[in-house]
Amino acid sequence: MKKFVSFFGERSPLFEELNEKTKQYAKSKGIEYVWVPQTPYNVNEVIENLNDSDAGMIDVEPYDEKIFGRMNNRCKLLVRFGVGFDKVDLSAATAHGICVARTTGANKTGVADMALMLMMAAGRQVMINRKTVESGVWVKNIGSELIGKKVGILGFGNIGITLAKLLTGFGCEVVAYDVCQNEEAAKAYNVRFTDLEEIFTTCDAISVHLPYNRETDHLIDESVFCKMKKNAVLVCTARGNIIDEDALYDALVNRKIAAAGLDVYAKEPLPVDSKLIGLDNIVLTPHVSSQTYESIWYTYRKGVDIVADFFAGKELGRGDLLNPDYIEHVK
Repeated sequence: MKKFVSFFGERSPLFEELNEKTKQYAKSKGIEYVWVPQTPYNVNEVIENLNDSDAGMIDVEPYDEKIFGRMNNRCKLLVRFGVGFDKVDLSAATAHGICVARTTGANKTGVADMALMLMMAAGRQVMINRKTVESGVWVKNIGSELIGKKVGILGFGNIGITLAKLLTGFGCEVVAYDVCQNEEAAKAYNVRFTDLEEIFTTCDAISVHLPYNRETDHLIDESVFCKMKKNAVLVCTARGNIIDEDALYDALVNRKIAAAGLDVYAKEPLPVDSKLIGLDNIVLTPHVSSQTYESIWYTYRKGVDIVADFFAGKELGRGDLLNPDYIEHVK
């Protein structure tokens, strides 16, 4: 029986329940599942457990040569809980013959649901309205509706497609940008592909779902904010460094755009002295887009499925395998 160790989650009744559920599901697949939550993260404990397991489920912490170089040859697979893999050194993993996969699509509904909520909350000025109630002096702050507006989706993968699906009942004109264009999904949800220029200059709301890499680092900067509509709402549930936070602060303070909603940041946790925290026209959440009971369970379950398929010699799902060349280095 293959052993699968998971580091994701924290000691709480909810995660205890989810991991017992995952343990039973793994057992039905012929896999021994062990949960070793890392709160706080302990690199020595992680390495010790990986060296005693055939596969591991990892979180957002860096996985690089400092870890791979201390691993023995037992663990052959790491599964990222989620989709972002910018903290994983794929080249180093490949050099050590370790396959790296991710749970593509498992949390798509939770993240898309959050993105929609942030667009609506920012547009309706939830933060300043909350402060109005607290002050006891009620001022009618005028927000904007999402219904019937033009929405731009940056990144039309599983999450972007799910957001487009959720928007079908809002009567929006939806446009999307992605280097890989899923024409079938676009047609199903009445989405038109376009370029970044049209999205930045004409959309009333923009939701970011791009991966973080050298090409997307500070993709949305001062020059972009100068192009955007003054009533525009910008939302990001992808990775913080895609947006230049200093430029965003300037855009919000000087009303170059109407509002923003962020669930991710350049540095996490967001420093308590961040200038963004003091603004009334931004909604801030602590990287919890995928933190719903449903999304967490689907992700654990898919992690088990990936492990089962991998050791059964089956081909991993589209978009799940991150370093296919690892096989050339397997010892």
